[in-house]
Amino acid sequence: MLRDSRNSAIVSLALCALLWSSAGFLIKLVDWEPFAIAGARSFVAFLTMLAFVRKPRFSFSANQVFAAVFYALTMILFVTANKMTTAANAILLQYTEPIYIILLSPLLLRGEKTDWVDWLAVVGVFGGMILFFAGDLNLSANVGNLLALASGVCFALFAMFMRREREGRTAEAFMLAHAITFVFSLPFMVRAGLPGPVSVGGLALLGVFQIGLPSVLYARGIRGVTAISAALITMIEPVMNPVWVFLFIGETPALTAVAGGTLIVATVTARTVLKAGKMRYHERNLSED
Repeated sequence: MLRDSRNSAIVSLALCALLWSSAGFLIKLVDWEPFAIAGARSFVAFLTMLAFVRKPRFSFSANQVFAAVFYALTMILFVTANKMTTAANAILLQYTEPIYIILLSPLLLRGEKTDWVDWLAVVGVFGGMILFFAGDLNLSANVGNLLALASGVCFALFAMFMRREREGRTAEAFMLAHAITFVFSLPFMVRAGLPGPVSVGGLALLGVFQIGLPSVLYARGIRGVTAISAALITMIEPVMNPVWVFLFIGETPALTAVAGGTLIVATVTARTVLKAGKMRYHERNLSED
């Protein structure tokens, strides 16, 4: 039963990451200010989640509030970083998230231990990310890079507080985050004016499929795996982002990007298999005792 629950959680998080990754080509459909896009997307996402969580109960527990605030900060900082540094820098630095989870887990998640498999996975994934974006990186230090790093820290803290909230109201934490993002972005939406019909369609797709449904999936998935597992599984997002852009828009990824993406997928898969093997070994030992 425990293994089935874990497998279901892995599938939920993988689907979440696949849907997250559609941002690249869907945002290209929207001709609007970045903050206005973020706010409208979160508004639609809130309504989408309301269809799944019919009677949301906001406990406003410390874990729920912290998870919501850190996820809202992640979205806002990432949008800002994209305006001030390259898109490659922004996504690469945000996805330093697993490192912060491993470093902070002893303080925030004392029941979740990391081991050499996790550290090797982080090294492999980070190496893949560098390969993935090798042609687009700009190593000069600037405020945009620092904001992207900050978004990675917030992303890690969000994952850990969501994990702490796993027995509570995880979906509501997402809804609260989307509400915060919408309120923050409202002045930018007013200033930007009404978007065109194509942009409205793009915003609807972003809100429902790119961020709304993934919020539901992540809320379910985080209940069954550790925070570091969730962080590594959702690395599928930056890998698949250019794939969708290639399929729908025709932008061809570089060979280094293909190599980096392959390394990331192989690393995450190998870690999942190794962890599953260790779990089966412990379960067998327990049953024998």
